[in-house]
Amino acid sequence: MAAAGDILVKTLDLVEGRIRPGVTTQELDETAERFIRSQGATPTFKGYRGFPGSICASANSMVVHGIPGSQKLSKGDLISVDVGVTLDGWVADAARTFPVGEITEEAQRLLDVTEASLHAGVEACQLGSRIGDVANAVQTVVEDNGFSVVRSLVGHGVGRSLHEPPEVPNHGTPGQGPKLEEGMVIAIEPMVAIGSPGIRVDDDEWSVYTVDGSLAAHFEFTVAITANGPRVLTPWNATAAPAGKGSN
Repeated sequence: MAAAGDILVKTLDLVEGRIRPGVTTQELDETAERFIRSQGATPTFKGYRGFPGSICASANSMVVHGIPGSQKLSKGDLISVDVGVTLDGWVADAARTFPVGEITEEAQRLLDVTEASLHAGVEACQLGSRIGDVANAVQTVVEDNGFSVVRSLVGHGVGRSLHEPPEVPNHGTPGQGPKLEEGMVIAIEPMVAIGSPGIRVDDDEWSVYTVDGSLAAHFEFTVAITANGPRVLTPWNATAAPAGKGSN
């Protein structure tokens, strides 16, 4: 899974280098698919439950599951890119939200806080802790900074399949939920909105938007539970520290 994660991180880096005003989400998808296949791996999302893309590309108020297409990015947009890579039967899953050129101060703070909440969740992945500890760590960073956790969407276990037990919510109570055991691998993925935590699903039955049209961000790591602490298998920025209240 770490080898799949390495390909995934390189894919995200490559896609990041293509992000600019005027590029289409389909072009980003094609860039990702070509690279993943060139590494002897397959894009996990393509064909998964009928999903047509190799990545999920979700802009602005779209939280997750955006289908790549003719949409062109504009200066000031946020674009969330979620990628799955399967290598030798093992899956890695990760996401980042990128700015398109210069963005507002509030949008940048949304990115910073969402990423910080992810790192807080990772730090809570200690042997013997529970899913509720991870969920609460994410929730605390998000809500202390005045944003909303999208509660209807959750992270998940990952391994031979993209979605495995247990569910990994981004809100919860410490000490509750399944216990973290050595060898477990989970995808922690805060999905955060500036406004309401409510969502709506588009007519395409995939794209998920904030119900009030507010900006959203999505960051995700695949994390292994080990006796020596959490091991991030998709470490595009594994050393960032959690943000405190009011961080920007």
